[in-house]
Amino acid sequence: MAGTIIITGANGSLAIPAIQHLLSQHPDCTLIGTVRNASDADPNTTTLRQTLSKFSSAKTSIRELDLSSLSSVQAFTATIASEISNGKLPALTAIVCNAYYWNLNGPLQLTNDGYEKSFQVSHVAHVALVLRLLGSFGPSGGRIVLLSSDAHWPGKNGLAKYPPAIPDDLDQLVKPAADEKVDHFGLGFLRYANSKLAVVMWMYALNRALEKDPKLNKITAVAINPGNLSDSRALRTNTPPSLYYMSTFVIKPLRPLLRFMDPTMRTSAKAGADVMQLATNDAFPGVRGYFTMLKKDESSPDSLNEEKQQMLWAKSAEWAGVGKGDTALQAL
Repeated sequence: MAGTIIITGANGSLAIPAIQHLLSQHPDCTLIGTVRNASDADPNTTTLRQTLSKFSSAKTSIRELDLSSLSSVQAFTATIASEISNGKLPALTAIVCNAYYWNLNGPLQLTNDGYEKSFQVSHVAHVALVLRLLGSFGPSGGRIVLLSSDAHWPGKNGLAKYPPAIPDDLDQLVKPAADEKVDHFGLGFLRYANSKLAVVMWMYALNRALEKDPKLNKITAVAINPGNLSDSRALRTNTPPSLYYMSTFVIKPLRPLLRFMDPTMRTSAKAGADVMQLATNDAFPGVRGYFTMLKKDESSPDSLNEEKQQMLWAKSAEWAGVGKGDTALQAL
């Protein structure tokens, strides 16, 4: 499968085994893994670099990309588009929007762009990335893989205290009011869940726009709930000690038993393989829509509101700073 695949958050718990699966199954692809810190000062990037070294014949690179900065996204996409147009890189075949951010252990955070950080990193920055790079796909198309979660569905995730929702005033998603209560965990998880709900809704609108575009209609978008990952570092990053201990001493050792209560409980390695099977079109070639693990599924009722999907579509491009001259997509 010759072509370039970009994965954001490439040094994450899911991404590293996903990359291992990709390079073992498709050694002729070109992989670009983006990370916030490309130096070995980040131990996770060191692990990524060690993983890539096992595939010495593969064409891989690690690039810095700070998704909390839209200017960083713009500079990155300009570089990639230029390298593809001048032949330094083959055309894109997939973009895997894997990176995310949450903070369950502190107050609301804003980026330098003035947006709520979880929402910008998980959704807005990926909107900018995808829209700016659609013109760098080849004529045979490819895949956009967006990472969602069961958190987007009210009542499905055991960590949720408040139901996710898209407000009528969409700007409240990126510029929410200050927290009225000191509930860092509950409100932090709500912001994360709202970003995952937005990801799913935007995916539907993106697919409609792609299908109408004769030059881009061979690109398909999917959103996947990869499952609840028992070994994910997410459970130990920006989380209270109680969640760290539960992850270490309950969830990981008791995963086989917990699967009876939650069939989506599994390892990052299995989830990573599913993500890359979708990215490469090895699974469900040409199919669009929402997946739970590697099963075509229905997303939450709220996510299927087409009117709000279209409103979010327009606002997301506005937040991302993407106009008609910044993307190959006709129906922006």
